[in-house]
Amino acid sequence: MSVKYTPVQWNWNKYIYDAVMLAGAGAFLYIFLYITPDVLSHERPINGQIHNARAFGACAFVMLTVILCIGPLARLDARFLPLLYNRRHFGVMTVFVAITHAGYVVDWYFAFSQFNKYEAVLFSNTSFGQLAGFPFEVFGLFALATLIVLAATSHDFWMKFLSPPVWKRIHFLIYPAYLSVVAHVALGVLQDQQNHAVTGIFVGGAVTVGGLHLLAALHERKTARAPKDKVGGWVRVCDLSEMRDGFAKVKLLSCGERVAVYLNGGHLSAISNACAHQNGPLGEGKIIDCLVTCPWHGFQYDVTTGRSPAPFTEMVPTYHLRLDGTTVLVHARSNPPGTYVEPVPVPEGAA
Repeated sequence: MSVKYTPVQWNWNKYIYDAVMLAGAGAFLYIFLYITPDVLSHERPINGQIHNARAFGACAFVMLTVILCIGPLARLDARFLPLLYNRRHFGVMTVFVAITHAGYVVDWYFAFSQFNKYEAVLFSNTSFGQLAGFPFEVFGLFALATLIVLAATSHDFWMKFLSPPVWKRIHFLIYPAYLSVVAHVALGVLQDQQNHAVTGIFVGGAVTVGGLHLLAALHERKTARAPKDKVGGWVRVCDLSEMRDGFAKVKLLSCGERVAVYLNGGHLSAISNACAHQNGPLGEGKIIDCLVTCPWHGFQYDVTTGRSPAPFTEMVPTYHLRLDGTTVLVHARSNPPGTYVEPVPVPEGAA
């Protein structure tokens, strides 16, 4: 890997994040396996292998549900943003839990097949024309294969190699993967349930994911309406009294782009809100020594030029600013990435 793929280093936040994930997954599995087996009763007695498979399957579903809830929660309330920054770790851990579930299933249900046990998963049941007994395994296999691809391509190398747009489109497959998991469970495990505790887990999770995404979309539509500015015109950002030194105000332009306007030591500068790495929200970062750090993966940019410090070469567009009394105005047309713009001085006592 070249120097471009090393700016995101491990820190205590990441260690704590991963430790909490491991503890949460371990606690879920322990409760499922040892504390609530009577609550999670089954229509027929089951052995330990099947119970383990169901425990890891339920854990993977809950983890995937939490992952898909983090995004809309962060859009609804900024306090959830720390959960968003290291979400890829969460996804990779979920893949390992899902693989463990699949391993238990294959080693028990297909171990004594006259065919190879992995081939038997695909060909032992082909009743696609009926609902009862439908081969729900295909949904699970699609979801597992998709999650493995997403985990394998989660490293920054693949984002750079594939290009951010392609990488992003590939990772949108998380949504059809989740729908496949829901179908896998609905057509499989739930058909064998006598007690509805597990049913509640899966139905509640799916409804929660859908509901939060709908709420977040409505919230953004209500709060992030773009101004009716003319192309190349000036757009009001805020009043100087609303700004904090070292932090930004983010403004949505009519073209759909967001600009981050920073107050930095008595001067104003503006750059694109989208990090060149993975479109992380630069407006949520804090300025230190004229450099703003993207809160997602630690990429830095000079707010006067939009350039990353050497030896890195990432650049984002900059914007011109001006003051109308105490009102901050931004020019709606961006400058080419890496263009230096003279900071606008703030009158003493105005901010």
